[in-house]
Amino acid sequence: MTDQSSPPLTEEVGPSPDTKSSKPRRRRWLWVAGGLGVLIVLFGFFIFSVELLHYTESAAFCSSCHVMHPENTAYENSPHARAECGTCHIGPGALAAFQAKMANVRYLWVYPTGQYERPIPSPIHSLRPVEVVCEQCHWPEIFFANRLVNLYRYAEDEQNSLTKIALLMQTGGGTAEAGRGRGIHWHIENPVYYIASDEQRQDIPWVQAEFNGVVTEYLATTSTLTQADIDRAEKRKMDCVDCHNRASHDFGRPGDSIDEAMAVGLIAADLPYVKQQGVQVLERVYQTEEEAAQAIAAVADFYRDTLPEVYATRQADIEQAVAQLQSIFDRTTFPFMNVTWQSHRNNVGHRDFPGCFRCHDGQHLSKDNEAIRLECNICHAIPQVALPSQPLPTVSAWPPGNEPESHLTTTWLSEHRFQFNATCAECHTVGDPGGTSNTSFCSNSACHGTEWVYAGLNAPAIRALAAPPREPGAGQPNPVPHPITADTNCLTCHGPTGVIPAPESHASFDITMCTQCHQAPATEQPAPASVPPTPEAAVTAQPTEQPTAGGLPAIPHPVEGREDCVLCHGENGVKPFPADHAGRTSDLCQTCHTAGQPAAQSTETAPTATPAAEPAQTPAATASPAATNPPAASTAPAIPHAIEGQENQCLACHYTTSIVPFPANHESFSNPMCLSCHSVED
Repeated sequence: MTDQSSPPLTEEVGPSPDTKSSKPRRRRWLWVAGGLGVLIVLFGFFIFSVELLHYTESAAFCSSCHVMHPENTAYENSPHARAECGTCHIGPGALAAFQAKMANVRYLWVYPTGQYERPIPSPIHSLRPVEVVCEQCHWPEIFFANRLVNLYRYAEDEQNSLTKIALLMQTGGGTAEAGRGRGIHWHIENPVYYIASDEQRQDIPWVQAEFNGVVTEYLATTSTLTQADIDRAEKRKMDCVDCHNRASHDFGRPGDSIDEAMAVGLIAADLPYVKQQGVQVLERVYQTEEEAAQAIAAVADFYRDTLPEVYATRQADIEQAVAQLQSIFDRTTFPFMNVTWQSHRNNVGHRDFPGCFRCHDGQHLSKDNEAIRLECNICHAIPQVALPSQPLPTVSAWPPGNEPESHLTTTWLSEHRFQFNATCAECHTVGDPGGTSNTSFCSNSACHGTEWVYAGLNAPAIRALAAPPREPGAGQPNPVPHPITADTNCLTCHGPTGVIPAPESHASFDITMCTQCHQAPATEQPAPASVPPTPEAAVTAQPTEQPTAGGLPAIPHPVEGREDCVLCHGENGVKPFPADHAGRTSDLCQTCHTAGQPAAQSTETAPTATPAAEPAQTPAATASPAATNPPAASTAPAIPHAIEGQENQCLACHYTTSIVPFPANHESFSNPMCLSCHSVED
């Protein structure tokens, strides 16, 4: 019988041990999966951030703003075109990248709102040190051998005349321990500090250099800095970017780009006037790209309207030239940003911008008047020049140690213009000195054919050191201290703006007159040659030598306005008259001397010569200084016989004791003088 009051017998069933342990396991896997997911997201974010950061340092990102189009165009045509912008402008390191991004956040509103300068200024002060930027790729201690540079320069004439220039760049560098440390990269081996007075570091009044343990300070002669100013001024240590400041963003002079295009055949070098037309349209300032494009296209109109025969036969060359000129414009000039080739100064070189001449201008002097050297062959060999149709001469560097002691002074480039003398010919050819004919060492057009705007050769303080003192005249014409060749142009150095200008009283003298008073060494006197009519001629010839003092030569200069002959030819004048003329007055001079070019004279030397007869009304040696009624002007008596073959035999018959002796006052006269006054009777 069943006890119905008792509860039924049942078994309680709870979770199994396996079930209890599975829940924590699932939770654990959820945490692991969540953690992995977070890590994956974080890793993806990290990769994305790195790539984004890398992208923001790339040329693609930097060029996405149209305002950077000029800089990007120059960069794409530079040696660094495969280096991303951030490599140079930021450098390595996350902290540097972060600082750069924070500093440039402002461009997010500056560029869209147009609050920026045109052109964009160079980031002079935001660049990191070259040790962590440039030296990622470049090794400053390495030595570079001389590098040959060939330059092709076309003239703006009808033929586009080609001048070839070759020079060796002495990059140098290396270390003193390795026996190097010279040339252009000397500045890397030796510490140089400077003070710049402007934002772009173009005006450098103070320099300090250390060499072989000796520290020297140099101050520009034009500087107003005091010692107190120097002590508190910021001093920058010179590094790579002080010269290579436009290494990736050089716009280049359009004229040079035209030369390069002509040299490689992109523009036909024999197309008349193409260099002239190219420079005219590319070195102008335009308001818009459209205006420039119209001007460039008009080059074709020039040929069609001015040179129709050329246009008819060479239309393809003209179209090619116009296309190349447009291409050059597109990479050098950007009107919408006010960018031209002159907008940013390039410190490499010294032709278009100060560059090297910021310090090496010849007028930075130390306390003992030593200058920062201004000498061509510190950085490159003397340029070798070949004019049209000439081959280039051999190019070589001047071997060190061969210069005379005088050449080693730090102001030699300024001094050599005043120290030109016969000794120069021992080492150099000296024809056409100071000229541009390239016929000698002293007529190098690469040196003398350029106006060196930024060099201080004529700075007053430098001139005072280099130029010899001007001594008062001694009453005699100074001898010429240097060689004279057939192509010497005296006005190169002695013109109104020359290094040693002739006196003001010589202003109207013709170049043919120079050696009539000023005599060169006898061994250097040239043979008679014709002289071009204009003093600006690059190559001139020397006149024949004037008879020695005491003769009766023609007056070699205009008389009008110079009637007072005694002013120059008096006892103390620049060319005194002979002793036997003492007491004579100006109004007597033209009695015997007539205005006009002197006749060609023989250089044959002989004893004194005698005219055929005494000149009529020749002033006596005792003429009164107060004479007011001079004898009427007349010419010397004509020679009554033929002289062919006897031009220099006058003294045979007219010597003191000969058949027809000359007058007593002709005793100092020589054979060549006779025909100066006496002509053969018709």
